Amino acid sequence: MKFAKFRPMAPSQQAKSSQSARGLLTGLAVAACLLACLSVANAQAPAKQPPTAPQATPQTAPRAAPQAVPGFWDPRRRPERPDLSRLTVIRFLTETDYPPFNYTGADGNPAGFNVDLARSLCEEIKVTCTVQMRRFETLVDALTSNRGDAIIASMAVSPQLRARVDFTDPYYRVPARFASRKDAVMPEIRPEYLEGKKVGVIAGSAHEAYLKAMFTDAELHGYPNDDALRAALRKGEVDFIFGDAISLAFWINGTDSGDCCAFSGGPFVESRFFGEGIGIAVRKGNDVLRQALNWALFRVWEKGRYTDLWLRYFSVSPF
Repeated sequence: MKFAKFRPMAPSQQAKSSQSARGLLTGLAVAACLLACLSVANAQAPAKQPPTAPQATPQTAPRAAPQAVPGFWDPRRRPERPDLSRLTVIRFLTETDYPPFNYTGADGNPAGFNVDLARSLCEEIKVTCTVQMRRFETLVDALTSNRGDAIIASMAVSPQLRARVDFTDPYYRVPARFASRKDAVMPEIRPEYLEGKKVGVIAGSAHEAYLKAMFTDAELHGYPNDDALRAALRKGEVDFIFGDAISLAFWINGTDSGDCCAFSGGPFVESRFFGEGIGIAVRKGNDVLRQALNWALFRVWEKGRYTDLWLRYFSVSPF
């Protein structure tokens, strides 16, 4: 059985954003208002929120806009320092090959955003930290059988996984965004703006469900996978495509896009459709470690180290 982790949201790839299987590849720096927006989204009911009118953050062009860093920690809700005396080592488990989140570095050691974040947490807690790489589908079994203490592998929080493991607070989310050709970028997108517009989306995905619920006047076109979806936008067969913003950000600014396209509008983070967020998994009932990691996540964010890590690995903002 495969468990959810963040991947592009296709019928066979919705794992890393909400609770589906895998696919490819979130203090905000755009402004305090965007940080507040995302913090509020994170504070909603842990499962998923009822549909509400989508809120888009105006943005004119992705390369000209300031980099945005996801933040889900409220400075007014500083967690108390837990008793860390019982922690001497944290054995982190992560995936073998999911760059830039986790991969094997040039020296043969684990590397990536998740790996560096894990090491930062151990430094904050002042304990020894090890990182073991395994296939994603084996991670939960390894954790529950005590072959590791925590999973940091872009694992999406879901009700199914909550039945087997406990999660920390989210340390990033996977927003959804629209992309268009560069000559048709819209700084803001609302449902009424897309009336009669052709919008491509992965058929059967959570993104398609969101469009059907919120953008009822748009003309939806379903595609079987990301390659077909993005090719349709490049060729002008659709006016917009809608999907997972992290993988879209890498595509837009990579060679495969041919410099054709850009984000239109801002991020959509409704948890009912796009998941509860990405957390660190610990064994059921291990509140000592879970609370220690939550405290350390807040401290790493408060000190600016989380921002430094995000900017190092994500030069193009999915927000």
